[in-house]
Amino acid sequence: MTLIGLDDTDSRERGMCTTYLAARLAEAVVDSGGTVERTLLVRLNPAVEHKTRGNAALAIHTDVDPDRALELAVAELEPLAELDDPRTSPGVVVADDAPDAVPPAVADFTRRAIRDFLDTEDALSRIEESGYRHRGWDGGRGRIGALAAVGAWAALDEWTHEHIAYRAFERCGTPRDVDGASVFEAAERFYPEVWDTVDSVEGQAVCVPNAPGPILYGVRGDDANAVVDLAERIESEPVERSATFLTNQGTDVHLREGTIDDLREGRAYRVDGTVAGDPETRRGGHVFFALRGRERPAAGIDCVAFEPTKRFRDCVRALRAGDELTVCGEVSDGTLKLEKFAVRSLRRTEEANPTCPQCGRSMASAGRDQGYRCRDCGTTAADPATVTLDRDLEPGWYEVPPCARRHIAKPLIRGGFDAPVHPER
Repeated sequence: MTLIGLDDTDSRERGMCTTYLAARLAEAVVDSGGTVERTLLVRLNPAVEHKTRGNAALAIHTDVDPDRALELAVAELEPLAELDDPRTSPGVVVADDAPDAVPPAVADFTRRAIRDFLDTEDALSRIEESGYRHRGWDGGRGRIGALAAVGAWAALDEWTHEHIAYRAFERCGTPRDVDGASVFEAAERFYPEVWDTVDSVEGQAVCVPNAPGPILYGVRGDDANAVVDLAERIESEPVERSATFLTNQGTDVHLREGTIDDLREGRAYRVDGTVAGDPETRRGGHVFFALRGRERPAAGIDCVAFEPTKRFRDCVRALRAGDELTVCGEVSDGTLKLEKFAVRSLRRTEEANPTCPQCGRSMASAGRDQGYRCRDCGTTAADPATVTLDRDLEPGWYEVPPCARRHIAKPLIRGGFDAPVHPER
């Protein structure tokens, strides 16, 4: 078996998409007499500085000769890659290995590429040790992702599917013509096997991108046949070609277990803590709250739900000091950017000034450690009252809506969570 890894051919401003290159290359492999067993779309660490939107690398598993595979990859890449963008640095890696039998160091490289930061030297060292063929352009930083894609089948256990339809390449940069009603109708029909096709509350067809690349729409789900069937029901401008990928999207594989006092920048975590103060809405509509450690209350971090997470912010605003949570998200600039959280326990009561038994008005503090006094009646009380809080949340998991979901983040509707779920759709 021959494994072809590809990465970093696109541009934030100019467009293109490495998935499009992979689709073209898979066709070229078949045209040359080879077969393609599978094509992988592998999302890497979403905090990487040089990424475009989704930080995806691609791998093609084929039976063509490795030298021929590299030749085909170069022939397809060079006319398509956005080499005029100084941040675009493509790379190709070709391995003569069975997908599940790559060296352990390569599989480990994949896992680190999803959760950590690596550099080109790291990749080149592993490539040379493994005897893989490779090519790089403008520094060849894309060989990091290309090698990670080569090792992905051995490194990862959980896979989902995405069916991507591509528009005619000459139409890139023009408005997409996709019938929204057909998207929403198809999304309703195939939910929950196919997820994140639309955001029903925001009225947004999430599967249709805004970037200037060749993707017309991309449909994600747990069932390969269902994503294709849904896509075929979407009415749109002509589809030039399409491809179905196995992918680690929607799996939360980027999250590592952590504690509040060991969080590091640019990594994503699942961490337990206690809300230290009531949430605060700041300029721009972003909602912040402080989370402190359970074992070490002195340790803490600010958590934030940014404005683009829309209604998720209402769930965050409903938190109160003393609530116990599990939070998931990336640490950036000393703040954890929330992707989802689980309510483990809610504070149900709080202390309040006692009520005067004679007039029914609230008593006032009589001074430090002096209890409470009714200014009208003169009655006193030694201790505060305990009142029941009316909470808008219940125990369980809450998530950002589809319009704000990261590619790699796991939607609650997929199941497998350790508490009740409150899915967004």
